[in-house]
Amino acid sequence: MKYKFVSGKFFPRIVFLGLSLALFSTTSAQAEQLFRIGTGAVSGTYHPFGKALALALSEPGVLSVTAQSSNGSIANVSAVGSGDLESGFSQADVATWYYSGTGMVRARSKLEKLRLIANLYPESVHVVVRRSLGVSSIAGLKGKHIGMDEPGSGVLVNARQILAAHGLTERDIKPAYIKGEQAVAKMKDGSLDAFFFVGGVPSSVVAQVAASVDVDLLPITDEKITALRATSPFFAPHIIATDAYKGVNGVQTLAVGAQWVTSTNADEALVYKLTKKLFSPETLKQLELAHSNGKLVQLKTTTNSLGIPLHPGAERFYKEAGIVK
Repeated sequence: MKYKFVSGKFFPRIVFLGLSLALFSTTSAQAEQLFRIGTGAVSGTYHPFGKALALALSEPGVLSVTAQSSNGSIANVSAVGSGDLESGFSQADVATWYYSGTGMVRARSKLEKLRLIANLYPESVHVVVRRSLGVSSIAGLKGKHIGMDEPGSGVLVNARQILAAHGLTERDIKPAYIKGEQAVAKMKDGSLDAFFFVGGVPSSVVAQVAASVDVDLLPITDEKITALRATSPFFAPHIIATDAYKGVNGVQTLAVGAQWVTSTNADEALVYKLTKKLFSPETLKQLELAHSNGKLVQLKTTTNSLGIPLHPGAERFYKEAGIVK
């Protein structure tokens, strides 16, 4: 086999070009920032919403925003507080309890580094029950097999609160600590009587059940709403409309805000950039296309009922926009 000699005239240029490309590639890779968003179960509202948000905020070669599935609010807040995640979605009550060391987490250390980027949209409490049981109130769930969601979720916290308001504890029911997609399967095979879910309307989890099983949503009365709000002021009265889910009557229930939280470790300039881009028309349009709750993300309401301090980067944007002083 014969080899062609590469003259010294050209060889150094080839080597230089190769080294330059390698250096450029390495520099580009090092320059790209990673900013993760802890979301929730793939079947819930947080994850598809987070994926749409991550896609809208990412800038190839500069900033990689990724949506990471998790067990939900408590898991996300804990990970952000410990530095294992840059940001995450959380129910407003859970974020406030962990920041202040109050409410359902009094025995834990405060996560004083938590900071808010934005209030996003209201999450509705769904108590889904098999219609054939003839149960018309939450008190009627006594002795039934109930999906409570997994430890680490805000749903489990809220489920316990709502049961307690109706005179029940987990000892009075047969609890199953499972995520929404597992609850769907068990409702379909008849091994689960009801389940709790907290998320945007419509929820794909509830819609899947309603499409194959005759179910009802259980109401929360004015009396119970008043009692629950006395201990958890982040709850707000809410209506799930009739036919939000096929063949299911609407009910009065509660809602709690979904928040995007980060920590004091997050760079101020980066959070300012992310917050500004979140409220751009292009991003809001993408969020609305991804989920109907996208249309509820509004600049004028994003700083309502904060519960935890704003991150300086987010606060800077809101001051420029005239939302906060």
